[in-house]
Amino acid sequence: MKQHLNTLFVMTQGSHLAKDGLSVVVFVEKEVRLRLPVHTIGGIICFGRVSCTSRLMGFCAENGVGISFLTETGRFLARVQGPVSGNVLLRREQYRRADDLAFCGELARAIVAGKVANCRTVLQRALRDHPEDGEPGQLQAAVRDLGRAFPRLGPGVPLDEVRGVEGDAARIYLGCFDSLITAQKEGFCFRERSRRPPLDNVNALLSFIYTLLVHDTRSALEAVGLDPAVGYLHRDRPGRPSLALDLMEEFRPVLADRLVLSLINRRQVDGRGFSTCESGGVTMDDATRKQVIVAWQERKKDEVEHPFLGERVTVGLLPHVQALLLARFLRGDLDGYPPFLWK
Repeated sequence: MKQHLNTLFVMTQGSHLAKDGLSVVVFVEKEVRLRLPVHTIGGIICFGRVSCTSRLMGFCAENGVGISFLTETGRFLARVQGPVSGNVLLRREQYRRADDLAFCGELARAIVAGKVANCRTVLQRALRDHPEDGEPGQLQAAVRDLGRAFPRLGPGVPLDEVRGVEGDAARIYLGCFDSLITAQKEGFCFRERSRRPPLDNVNALLSFIYTLLVHDTRSALEAVGLDPAVGYLHRDRPGRPSLALDLMEEFRPVLADRLVLSLINRRQVDGRGFSTCESGGVTMDDATRKQVIVAWQERKKDEVEHPFLGERVTVGLLPHVQALLLARFLRGDLDGYPPFLWK
């Protein structure tokens, strides 16, 4: 099994990364601030004005460490990645299957079913922790309505209808997301999903953590030899990692959304750490961003039992495990793709 390695996040503006022997060294104002052996790093994410030497980029590429460059606010810019592992036959099969709409629908149904099931579990856990009083309330109605999505995902359902089910389920789930926020309501109120730019504090948190999740799922796909740009639920678009977006759908509710709720409800972040730009977009200050990253890294160290494998794995390895299962399905070793279902 692949070892869970940490991601190095470089957020200090003006930082410079270089290679020294078998280590990655971070300089700030020509002083060494950090030195890490490359074999302990799973990936590097640079925010804003951070530079890397060409020797370091080549060194990381040779050792399977991807380097992603983001704006200071967390918008993805570019990625440096070495040669993709795996054999060409797997990628050729991936490309062939992507042209088969019936197969795309089959895989998309499994992905969406996993996402809907995990959304439903998030709401059920919220009901368990904070029961609604009196008549069936919004959360109970949402759990019921999400359950009605599964019969619509039966065999042979066309891809466009699967996307319609996913859209309906997302509206139901996000429609009661604000009810899951039980603290700091004055600073964290969710009305609807806004992306580019995020228009409130909750959306700023969601967008930032989704960016981190995309990085991890993309790295996992590349590690097993799949092309992250060729997806099945999300169709091809230049510059978009469609397969990474496919793979992360089942993780959004249980990894990203629950972390956002925990950060808010446990008061690990504060509304004063957010500000609104002239464009209307909301950004986090450095202290808040660092707090989110620390919480994300700690969450990835937790262990869960994988429902398909029956083994305990760290949360940080889940994208890699699912990428391996997807590769096995594409090769024909599995009869169907088993999405990760959170219990």
